Amino acid sequence: MKRRKFIAIAGSSIIIAGVTYYLVSDKRNFVRADSKHTETTKMPLQLDEKEILFLASLAPSGHNTQPWFVKYVESYYWIIGNDKNRWLPGVDPTQRETILSIGAFLQNLEYAASNLGYNCQFNILATINQDENIVDVKLTRAIGIINYDIDQIKHRRTVRSNYLNDVLKKEDISYLLDEETDFIHYLPNTSKEHQWLNEQTIEANRIQAYRDAAQSELANWIRFSSKDAAEHMDGLTLAGMEIDGIPGWYLRNFYDKENVMKKSFRKQSIDKVVKQVSQSAGWLLITSKDNSVTALLETGKRLQRLWLKIRQKNIALHPMTQIIEEGATSQLLNNSIGINEPIQFILRTGYLKNYPEPVSLRRPVERFMKT
Repeated sequence: MKRRKFIAIAGSSIIIAGVTYYLVSDKRNFVRADSKHTETTKMPLQLDEKEILFLASLAPSGHNTQPWFVKYVESYYWIIGNDKNRWLPGVDPTQRETILSIGAFLQNLEYAASNLGYNCQFNILATINQDENIVDVKLTRAIGIINYDIDQIKHRRTVRSNYLNDVLKKEDISYLLDEETDFIHYLPNTSKEHQWLNEQTIEANRIQAYRDAAQSELANWIRFSSKDAAEHMDGLTLAGMEIDGIPGWYLRNFYDKENVMKKSFRKQSIDKVVKQVSQSAGWLLITSKDNSVTALLETGKRLQRLWLKIRQKNIALHPMTQIIEEGATSQLLNNSIGINEPIQFILRTGYLKNYPEPVSLRRPVERFMKT
């Protein structure tokens, strides 16, 4: 066979093989709308109960671990629990963020229940963050209860990209901070505190990216392939991290946990943070009275109340709490910002031109129920 003919045939074979691989590869991000909840349970859940609990589970959590479970006591009476298998000891060794997430879950639960005409009676059971049973809740039918618009729960989303740099309008700040001014603080991008937070967020992310315990933990919660995403229904998907197109296709088909530990991945993560903090209207900080379980639960509820208000104003939130998670930066935080109370959330905020639909996954109710 002549050399030129051989090269032509070989080249064609490579192209055919490449096209064939693409056709059978994982070609698109798996998102919430793709999930089919077909699981069943032996627990006698009423339709209202299932709806309320699923809406509650749309609360945010670090790495989207969804660190809650629900013990079924009887109809409309549950214990909301703390799932230690979903803790993040690498970045949250005291389970502070876990309790905050459960607080956000409780706020969603209360709103979802009110939409269906139920009143919630909560009783806090936990005294420390590591307690298994956090809160019990009883739902009772109520007359004249204000129905909450659950579309705000369904459409809540963390947005990471394409923030405008316009400072928040005074009327929008008043709307967001209404009756919460003692606990929510806005630092516009014109302030020196904003610049300090930008710099320290980059530094804290650099520290965390090169701390193997934190990076390994991150690797365990990234769902690169659609198969893994569909199997687990939790964690950080490429869609949730806003990686799509050719980069998303490449990561879905060629990346795994080992790649997350490589220097190139860590550097790219830090570069992305640098770009993110350059785009914002500033920072929103949420504080608490203290670090008790009760205060943390209320602060988690406060976060969720804020988050459910922002979409109608085309305002986005992106939690970037690495400053709190890393000792070298956390000890400087309060004095540098001029706030005395414990800071529980650091949220990058800004206006968007277009608000994307939610994509982060959630487990079916049956998966977080216990007897």
